[in-house]
Amino acid sequence: MNILLRFVLRVAITIAMMILGGRVGAVTPNDPSGTWLVEDGRARIRLERCGPSRDRICGFIVWMKEPADKRGQPLRDKENPDPDKRARALLGHQLIMGLQATPEGRFAGDIYNAEDGKFYSVSIWRESADRLKLKGCLIKLLCQTQTWQQTLDAQPGQLIGLTGDLNGPRADKEWAQVPPPKPMQVKSEAKAK
Repeated sequence: MNILLRFVLRVAITIAMMILGGRVGAVTPNDPSGTWLVEDGRARIRLERCGPSRDRICGFIVWMKEPADKRGQPLRDKENPDPDKRARALLGHQLIMGLQATPEGRFAGDIYNAEDGKFYSVSIWRESADRLKLKGCLIKLLCQTQTWQQTLDAQPGQLIGLTGDLNGPRADKEWAQVPPPKPMQVKSEAKAK
């Protein structure tokens, strides 16, 4: 019940921020934050603000049409070049790494493809309120564009917890935590006279 309540509150806050326009951290017309169904329907990707100043976009697999192999075991990131990540489940892992805003109103950076264990250049932007365009390139001449559809419901097996929570996706270590604020230095009035 606690997980369901947190999910409902999160959706309500997101919708309120979208309706009211909000201030810092709110979803703006260009902000791709939200949960998106990929073009072929095999997965849902949650995009959210990340990085120390929350000005980047990270993405996580939060639902998969087929999250397990023939034996019923979770699909693993077995092609990852980092041996420490090969045992991690694909469901919940980070695949979009800190995209940065561009002057054109897009976000650009790297996306990880678990099928071949490689990173590719990617650019994303909102085509409309509920559609996102994702353009991925192997090299500048070999690009493909997909359209993702925004989702507001939750499918069975979907991770609905906050990133880092028990029932939420897990960020790669370089994106997992926002550094704590530096402590304020207090001037000492009791200096030796």
